[in-house]
Amino acid sequence: MDNDVCQTYEDEIQLLEEEIKVLTEKYEDNQQESTFFSDEEILMSIKSLQKEFQGESKGHESTSDLKAQLESLEADLSFLMNFTGIKFRRHSKKTVEKTGNRTVQKHRLSGNCHSLSFQLEFQLLEMQNKESVSAVVTDLGIIMESGEDSDVSKFALSIEEHGDLLTFFRSFLTYAEWYEHRRRTFLHFKTKYPDVVTLPEGLLGDHITLRNPTPSGFELMVVWKIRIDEEGRTTPVLDLLTKVPEQVLEQNMATIEDAPARFRSLLLLFGIEAAIENLIRAVASKT
Repeated sequence: MDNDVCQTYEDEIQLLEEEIKVLTEKYEDNQQESTFFSDEEILMSIKSLQKEFQGESKGHESTSDLKAQLESLEADLSFLMNFTGIKFRRHSKKTVEKTGNRTVQKHRLSGNCHSLSFQLEFQLLEMQNKESVSAVVTDLGIIMESGEDSDVSKFALSIEEHGDLLTFFRSFLTYAEWYEHRRRTFLHFKTKYPDVVTLPEGLLGDHITLRNPTPSGFELMVVWKIRIDEEGRTTPVLDLLTKVPEQVLEQNMATIEDAPARFRSLLLLFGIEAAIENLIRAVASKT
């Protein structure tokens, strides 16, 4: 083989080796790009995973916190209902308008305070700006259970006109407490003096009758009204009515005529319960 032919082969072999080298380098570069990452890329990936994990952990903590807050609010609500005597049985809310910073919601609420029930229906207008949120009650309607319809109706109409829910609950609570106090007092005396005390209208009535157990016909009626004015001020009003046979009236004219005034004096001196009990004992001792 001459030198020219050998040189040609050597040149071709060199070219092939160079081409193989170039292809090998490209292959290795491609393998590195597809399989390996730079230190910076690895750190960024780790931080991203940490953030996702921390976000999930915070989510779980947030759920637990919300549950704890809800349980706390329920406990507070239960305490307030037991403390005040106001218990809510049902509540519904419907958004009727929501535009920009203005929201109008319609509420229906029912419940009871001690032995009296109530129902409310109203719209709540909320206006929000950068500094504060204001709320106004409109279209308020009130239904209250009560034996004193006249006073209560006037009070309810006044509250509806002004849309003052705070005054309603504060005043209704006081009214219901007096209502419950009267019921318990009547029950106490009926239980303690069953032969003397009768309840013509039951425990929710506004009067009790005191009768002498002997057939003398002597009878007194203790009337206990609970007044509430248009501004929500509640006042108990007690009086005494007499029903006495003529023969007893002739014998004790002065005493019978003075009975209502003396009863009012007892109320001022001793309070409601003591005044009624003294009256019951006096009636029971009549022969």
